[in-house]
Amino acid sequence: MCDDVAMALLLLEDDLDLGQAVADHLEAAGQPVHWCKLLAQARLASPPELALLDLGLPDGDGLDLLREWRQAGRRWPVIVLTARDQVSDRIRGLQAGADDYLVKPFDLDEMLARVAAVRRRSEPESLVHAGDLVIDLAGHVARRDGQPVPLTAMEWSVLALLAGSPGRVLPRRRIEDRLAAAGLGDAESNSLEVIVSRLRRKLGARVISTHRGLGYCFDDGH
Repeated sequence: MCDDVAMALLLLEDDLDLGQAVADHLEAAGQPVHWCKLLAQARLASPPELALLDLGLPDGDGLDLLREWRQAGRRWPVIVLTARDQVSDRIRGLQAGADDYLVKPFDLDEMLARVAAVRRRSEPESLVHAGDLVIDLAGHVARRDGQPVPLTAMEWSVLALLAGSPGRVLPRRRIEDRLAAAGLGDAESNSLEVIVSRLRRKLGARVISTHRGLGYCFDDGH
C-alpha cells in the first residue's frame, strides 16, 4: 500500500549560516530539504530518505536521536556533521549507527558526494516485484510475464525512481527534478502525467497510483 509520503532529506543543524548553505546546496542539486534546528523538531519530522545530523544542539546531543532511531528500527541512512574531530568521537558516532561522518568545516561538494555514496550503499535490492512485473533497477529493464517492456528514457527514469522506493509517495517536484537533471524534462508533450499514463498502459493500471497534492507511488502490493 502507498501510505508513506517520502520526505526530503532531513537536515538537523542549529548554525543558521551553515544550515542555510547546506540546504541551498542540496536544493540546487535537486534534493528537497527539511531543515530542523532542534532535536525536538527532528523527532516530529516525517521519515526522511536520508539525514544529515549535527551533534551539539541547543536541546541535546544528536547522537541521542540517532540511537533512538536505531533502537526503534529506523534504518534510514545518517551522515553525522560535527566539529568533533577526535577518532574517539568518530567511533562513537559510527557505533551509534551513523553511516558516515563529516567533520566541520567541510566542502559542500564533498558533502554532496558523501550523500550520493551513502545513498548507493543503502539502495534496496535491484529487483523489484509487483505481480507479473519485475523491474531490474541495476539492469535498467522492466519485464512483464517474463518479456521485456520497451520504455523510453523518460519512462524508465520515472519508473526507476518510483520503484526504488516502493510503497512511498514521491513528491511531483522530486520526479520532475530528476527528469530535468537528466536533460529529459523540456518537451511539453512529455509532461509527468503523460509519462505516468504511458507507464500504466505498458505495466498495468494499478502499478503507479496518484496521490493528489502529494505525488506518485509505485505499489508493489505489500
